[in-house]
Amino acid sequence: MTGTGKLRLMPWPDERGRACYLSTDNENGFLSRVADQVEATQLGMASDLLDHVDDLLSGEEATAEQLRYCVTQLQGSLRETLRVADSRGERLPAPDADAADHTYAHALSPLARAHGCAPQGGAQ
Repeated sequence: MTGTGKLRLMPWPDERGRACYLSTDNENGFLSRVADQVEATQLGMASDLLDHVDDLLSGEEATAEQLRYCVTQLQGSLRETLRVADSRGERLPAPDADAADHTYAHALSPLARAHGCAPQGGAQ
């Protein structure tokens, strides 16, 4: 790979099933836009699949074949959704360590108090 562009994890694997990256300086380039559309489609399909599973499980009785099919589809959908999450997570700016520590402690304080403990070293 040549160039000084940023690496973007794509929402599809390469031909061997490994992570596929795009090196680009243009976050709005053609392949980046295609990747964004693929991500949106994958997430929409995951939502539709969950609706289907809800319908299947709320019915009288699902057959073993139906459940196996749904589990297989959920496995693929979860794999794609995790790839989208990784891709989007890699594009987030790195947090300021001090700000992240404060935000974490602040967010945990109500939860910790609700469970009768306080976060160590954080605001209470």
